[in-house]
Formats: sequence, structure tokens, C-alpha cells
Amino acid sequence: MTRLRIDPFVLTLAAAVALAYFFPEWGGRAGPLPLDRIAGVGISFIFFFYGLKLGPEKLRAGMRNVKLHVLIQLSTFLLFPLIVLAFYPFVKGGESENLWLAFLFLAALPSTVSASVVMVAIARGNLPGAIFNASISGLIGVVVTPLWMGFFLKQGEADFRLGEVYVKLVTEILLPVIVGLVLQKYLGKYVTKHGTKLAYFDKAVILLIIYKSFARSFEDGVFSTVALTELAWLLLAVVALFFFVFWLTGRLSKHFGFSIEDRITAQFCGTKKSLVHGTVFAKILLPAGFPVGIIFLPLMLFHAFQILAVSIIAARLGRRNS
Repeated sequence: MTRLRIDPFVLTLAAAVALAYFFPEWGGRAGPLPLDRIAGVGISFIFFFYGLKLGPEKLRAGMRNVKLHVLIQLSTFLLFPLIVLAFYPFVKGGESENLWLAFLFLAALPSTVSASVVMVAIARGNLPGAIFNASISGLIGVVVTPLWMGFFLKQGEADFRLGEVYVKLVTEILLPVIVGLVLQKYLGKYVTKHGTKLAYFDKAVILLIIYKSFARSFEDGVFSTVALTELAWLLLAVVALFFFVFWLTGRLSKHFGFSIEDRITAQFCGTKKSLVHGTVFAKILLPAGFPVGIIFLPLMLFHAFQILAVSIIAARLGRRNS
């Protein structure tokens, strides 16, 4: 019998939101610490370490299965957004449009890196394929995620400038990744040795951004318009979105004749969404004054649920006969 365990990071996310609710002044615009600057530096270091971990040999090892890569990336950057886009006519111009935009933001994000690889390893899937797709997903997202958001933010937010967004993405994300790749042969062993400590650093930066965003949203009274029934519907929508894409990627994998290992990798990597990229992209993409806390709601619910659901599925698949 599989024991259900709540990921400690999910609990710390909830604690960060609670802290923001009770002490919003610490993360407010007039707060005592320059949290925006600290978060910006932290983001650059996250992606510098990401470049150090990437390694050209890992990418080469996973590049051979083209059909697998195409399915995963189309699921991540096309299938997810198209599903959410189908509901746009029902919310356009209404009170729920910002919540819909939050779902579009979730749908347009890259896949996770570490979580996807770890879960594929537990389920005994195609690990090199998982490493390649999870790694390349973040780089594709630097280009594709702003495009999806730009179609809708430009209509209602005068501050959104796609050119300025790409400049920020290049300087805060892509450039640190490139520097990390260049230095990988010198510092790559250090990152491997201290991977656990660096994971704590990543999570600390995410928690800081989550706290700051929710503190300002509570300070501005953003959530006063979100009822408990809406939160319940949000959770239901997140669960339905996850399972529909999980089912569809499984069907497509069978249609293309994938092995069980490739099917596991397609389903696990093609249904994940990265909280790391979400917190970073929200900071860069969204105009000043936008209710960022609302944007994070579906993402945080999806993050918690995907860890729970995929952990259970991975444990079951990992026990199958070879």
C-alpha cells in the first residue's frame, strides 16, 4: 500500500502565504528590505547553477528520440495553452478574466527539471530523454511563454512591452545559463557534489518571491474578491487539466508506438509545470501593479497536485516487472 506523503516544500509554500497574510508589511512596497533586488540576484544565480548542471554530454545523450521530444514540447507549449484558450470566450471582459489569465500563464510555462527527472527515474522511464527534455524546456520557455502572454497582456496592460521583456529574460536568465554552460567543465563537479544545498537555495528564492508577491496582493486587497467556492473550482480545474493532458499524452504515446519507458517520460515531462520558471517569469512579464498573487494561485495548486499525483503513479510504475 502506497503511503501518501506531503512534500515539505508544499508545506513551506503554504507557510510563506500565511506569513504574507499576517505580516504583509515586511514584503510590502515600503518594507524594510530591498526584496525585489534580492530576488533578482537570486534568480540569476538559480539559472547560473542551472547552466552548470546542464552539461553538453547530458543533452547529447537524450537527443536521439525525435518523436519523444516533439510530443513532450508540443504538450508543454501548445496543448496546454490551447486547452485553456478554448475557455477564453466565456470569460472575456468578465470578472473572471484575471483568473483565466492565471491559467494561461500556468499553461504556457516550461516543464520542471529536477522533479521530472526524479519521477522518471523512480518510474524506470527513459532517463536520458527526460534529462534532455526537462533541460531544453526551460530554454524554449524563455521564447515561447512571453509570446503566449503577450497576446493577451498587450490588450489590457499598457506597460507590457515584448522587447523589454526579452531583454530582461536574456540578462536575468539566458545570460547566466550561458555563463554556467561555459564554466560547466570547471565547476560542474562542485554543483553535482553540492546539489542538495543548491536545491535549498532555489527553493529559498522561490519562497521569497512567493512571500513578496502575496504580501503585496494582501496589502492591496486583491483576494477580497476571491471566494472559497472559487478556490474550490480552481482546484477542480487544476486537477482536471492535469489528468486530461496526462491521459492525452499517454494515448498519443501509444499511437506513436512508444515503449513503456518512452511513454512514462512523455507523460511525466509533458504534464509538469515549473514553479521556478513561474515565479521568475511573473516577476519579469507582468506589468507594475498587476495582481501577481492571483497569477500564482493556479500555479501553486498545480505544483502541489502534480507532485502528489505523479509521486503515486511513479511509485506504482517503478514496481512493475521488467
